[in-house]
Amino acid sequence: MNYKKEFDYLIIGAGPAGLQLGYFLEKANRDYLILEAGEKPGTFFKKYPIHRKLISINKVYTGYDNPEINLRWDWNSLLSDSEEMLFKNYSKRYFPNADRLVEYLNDFANHFNIKISYDTKIVKISKDDNFRLVDANGNTFTCKRLIIATGFTKPYVPAIPGIELAENYTEISVNPEDFINEKVLIIGKGNSGFETADALVDTTAQIHLASPSPVKMAWETKYVGHLRAVNNNILDTYQLKSQNVVIDATIDNIKRENNKFVVSFSYAHAHQEKESLIYDRIIVCAGWRFDASIFDESCKPQLTINNRFPEQTSEWESSNIKDLYFAGVLMHMRDFKKKQSGFIHGFRHNIRALHHILDKKYENHNLPCKTISLTPDKIVNEIIERINISAGLWQQTGFLCDVIVILDDNKYAQYYQELPTDYVHDSELGNNNHYYTISLEFGLDIFKANKNPFAIERIHKENTEAAQESAFIHPIVRRFSKGKLIAEHHIIEDLASEWLEDVHIQPLLKFLNSQLIYCSKPSLPQMILALPKYEEITQASIN
Repeated sequence: MNYKKEFDYLIIGAGPAGLQLGYFLEKANRDYLILEAGEKPGTFFKKYPIHRKLISINKVYTGYDNPEINLRWDWNSLLSDSEEMLFKNYSKRYFPNADRLVEYLNDFANHFNIKISYDTKIVKISKDDNFRLVDANGNTFTCKRLIIATGFTKPYVPAIPGIELAENYTEISVNPEDFINEKVLIIGKGNSGFETADALVDTTAQIHLASPSPVKMAWETKYVGHLRAVNNNILDTYQLKSQNVVIDATIDNIKRENNKFVVSFSYAHAHQEKESLIYDRIIVCAGWRFDASIFDESCKPQLTINNRFPEQTSEWESSNIKDLYFAGVLMHMRDFKKKQSGFIHGFRHNIRALHHILDKKYENHNLPCKTISLTPDKIVNEIIERINISAGLWQQTGFLCDVIVILDDNKYAQYYQELPTDYVHDSELGNNNHYYTISLEFGLDIFKANKNPFAIERIHKENTEAAQESAFIHPIVRRFSKGKLIAEHHIIEDLASEWLEDVHIQPLLKFLNSQLIYCSKPSLPQMILALPKYEEITQASIN
């Protein structure tokens, strides 16, 4: 399809992030185009992960009918208004095959008529008043705002002398028969490293996985980018004396001798012991990084985190290049190894917020919000409904929040949904004298203080005075004035994560009464009399 060459918005990359932003821009009738190097959407997922099993869950049966709640356990669907375009219609597998995701992304693009120019590989980006992009065929595109949604396009290779002798995850054989009786070193202890080890365990003589830092389990840190149980079978073989080893060490150098590889280690937990070990194969599985080589000096973004990410503001705008934004996994710079912006189930919600931010900055639109009467019962109803159904707050714990701004007339409040918490405080919202953030969060300090994440002492369900000691996911309401924290209220954790009972609602009502007492004319006794009874806030909130 032939497209014009000048646009308000250009997006590079038709992966999940580019398609998600394209969906919102198409729905808003914006002037945009997505530039995709491949022949179809989802080029990255045509090859990766190389062993084809996704670790993003696809829980089809949840016991709920509410589509918003179901997105809490659907980590592959993009946000849309179509029941047809949910990933559960493409696979019933809990850990689906990546080929199904490629099929889904292609259908998503076609279903919503998202504007994409395929076979358009951008090789140079420059900027004067506008951005100027040149593709491999010499075609030129210009735009006022540029959004990079390419994901990571280059493997991250650690600076180890001799590392060029090793193979990379991007190029190794996926046939275990090619590794029969070999001793293999895998550099990296992330999911790609353990995915590779798991695939080779049947045929190799030994597998060693090495990096300077210990393995971090996702079930301990609550970060899904750390090692997932689906990939950790190799740990059994290590702890149960089956020849495979996990090494915490710095690799000092790699040398080739007599068709073998000699690797020198400095161990992290062995009193500075050094040792050289011999391997048949070395595979680097150290993750990915952003490739900034297509930017010329007029618009080269500042990099951060070992030059793996473009540095960004709380609006996901480049910290040094105006009107340059990032979407998808590149957003993860803002919550690196803490929250889920590096994954579809996190960044899809980020991108919806980014769309609203772009609309506010460039299209003269206010951030979408709902105006509600300034009474405790109205505010509590809104909060209770949102914490029981929101997928964005659930996926992006603490990173995204709902916001309630108390208007100066003290009669109404404005309720905003799923904005980046940092953006709230950085933007004009943070200049308000009286506002609240609502988020879902874990008690991570409590988790870290316990050696066994499966044996944490939970507080009693009715001990609402100690709700701040909740270890598992639970709602937190914070009151701010001009960015300063004034008060904080925790709603006690619930085994089913359904906050609908008196122990959840009544303390929240008490908290809001204490904070709103000076905002309206009625006396505190009048306000208390006006509060709803528990039975008025029912299970219907999540049905």
